[in-house]
Amino acid sequence: MRTIADQRVGRRPQSPRLPVPALARLPRVRIGRPALLWWGWAAALFLLYATVSARRQALVRTTGYDLGIFEQAVRAYAHLRAPVAPLRGDGFNLLGDHFHPVLALLAPLYRLVPSPYTLLVAQAALLALAVVPLARQAARVLGRRPAHVVACGYGLSWGIASAVGFDFHEVCFAVPLVSYALEALARHNWRRALAHAAPLLLVKEDLGLTLAAIGAYIAWRGPRRLGIAATALGLVGSALEFKVLMPYFSPAGTYAHAANLAPAHHALLTTLALAPLDAVRPEVKATTLVLVFAPAALIALRSPLALIALPTLGWRMLSTNAFHWGTAFHYTAVLMPVVFAALTDALRPYAADGGPLARRHVRASLATVAAVTLVLVPSFPLAQVAHRSTWHGTPHVRAVHALLRRIPDGATVAASNRLVPQLTSRTTVALFPTFPVHWKLYATDGPIPRPTAQWIAYDRVPPESWPHPPGPWPYPGPRQEQEYARALAGYGYVRVAEADGVSLLRRRD
Repeated sequence: MRTIADQRVGRRPQSPRLPVPALARLPRVRIGRPALLWWGWAAALFLLYATVSARRQALVRTTGYDLGIFEQAVRAYAHLRAPVAPLRGDGFNLLGDHFHPVLALLAPLYRLVPSPYTLLVAQAALLALAVVPLARQAARVLGRRPAHVVACGYGLSWGIASAVGFDFHEVCFAVPLVSYALEALARHNWRRALAHAAPLLLVKEDLGLTLAAIGAYIAWRGPRRLGIAATALGLVGSALEFKVLMPYFSPAGTYAHAANLAPAHHALLTTLALAPLDAVRPEVKATTLVLVFAPAALIALRSPLALIALPTLGWRMLSTNAFHWGTAFHYTAVLMPVVFAALTDALRPYAADGGPLARRHVRASLATVAAVTLVLVPSFPLAQVAHRSTWHGTPHVRAVHALLRRIPDGATVAASNRLVPQLTSRTTVALFPTFPVHWKLYATDGPIPRPTAQWIAYDRVPPESWPHPPGPWPYPGPRQEQEYARALAGYGYVRVAEADGVSLLRRRD
């Protein structure tokens, strides 16, 4: 009620003062502007990633390995079928290649928009989403301005850029999960961290080891029983996927990539003793290990959160597959949230100190992070947005699109690697000349296996054929190419059209 004195002078009534403990118990009102800033970063990064990915698809720079394979799996899910990918082999269930049932989440979107762009846009959104918890935690610990440096460092980091610059991969689901789990760990919200990390088992078989690492961190810094349970869940989950689930779905009855995990030495003790050396040789491995933490100016190594990167780095450096050792492809994307969460954690004591030297150290560290980010950007795919070639098609690209439009929807096609993603949404595509084939005729039909597709589309520009075909194509000279053309003619294929190195053939009925 207003007092008589208040009424006389026209003053507004004042709320009664609460004691300090009562004020402490009141819920804090969240200010909307900082949240909008972090979501603004996510929106900006989404547009950047989506633009790079979409232009690569439009310019025929994507590949059947891997965008085409994943689109075939998602397309099958969208029609309530098992994720069989003809690009991996006749009747090959992709859950026998890698265990990623999380891809089924894209099925409703793909049913609405059946296009490879659906996968690329979804990947862009997931990778951009991971910046929100990283920036939010940096703002709590370091302040708003440093949080922008962390957001920029993550968003332009080479690990994310390499993932955006090479097709679509299931690991894009893991990146925001790890990012949110790390924010919860930094805030000692152990159960929330586990809730975000547990779905990693549905993203890829090796990410159970990352879950185990998060569990070990919880056991060390938080409730021991919960941490041990999370560690056991991660280890047992990955073991079941490697030993039971993937062999069950694989047509061969074994884990498809078991050769990559073969020990480097015959004797177990020798393998264990030399593992530290094998992890840094050849030289490309040591370079990658340094570059992983370079976006955070190596400061992240001072935080125990950096240990969560060990499982991914371990299997990559000890793999026998040389593609796992370098900086290309998607293998480093899941490590970038770890690097920048560890950076924030490493700078936390200096920000809390508040002294002049401590503040200077934080500013110098973040300035170094920003400088390293700017130096590395031109060497990785995000810089493609500034290239003129990204925004202008070529006669070769126009020839590809013109010829592929002549293939009717629903047809079966054997296409070369870079033509596959242009066709997977509307035809059944296999890789040319490896699949589909009559396997019994492989050894007797001449220089190539007998195709069974209605159409064949192959491109001699660009010449790279990784990872398939491993055999006779492309030939180094015109003589071999003529032999190849005669073989296809003998199998009943007629050349329908050809332009700028792209050939389109149709099988006679």
